[in-house]
Amino acid sequence: MRRGRALIAVSVTLAAVGLTACGGEDFENEPRPPITLEVSIQVSNDDLTVSPAEFGAGIANFTVVNLGAAPTSVEVDGPTAGETPEIAPGTSGVLKMEMEPGDYEAIALDIDEPFAFEVGPAGESASNDLLLP
Repeated sequence: MRRGRALIAVSVTLAAVGLTACGGEDFENEPRPPITLEVSIQVSNDDLTVSPAEFGAGIANFTVVNLGAAPTSVEVDGPTAGETPEIAPGTSGVLKMEMEPGDYEAIALDIDEPFAFEVGPAGESASNDLLLP
């Protein structure tokens, strides 16, 4: 019986030492990147608009809708640049880009005036946000 109690006492002591040793180091995780930004670009026969016109740096999904009568493509030009493939009238396309802070322009075929927009500093970490697919 003494032997059983001694064995229990030793087991409890070893378990306590083992548990305190586990918390000895900090394992800080890198914060999650900001949530992917959803930006829309509408192209009509004579103009182009970007909404929102100001947003933070990070990954942006540009959904481009061609409301005009002719096929078009949209180019985003600034500190980083990208271009959509040709988009048929009445359809949409997507351009995914890593946006750096700075001034940008969205340019479409056959549209004289580019649309200027601004990308500010990166947004907050998405660590406490539910990320949906």
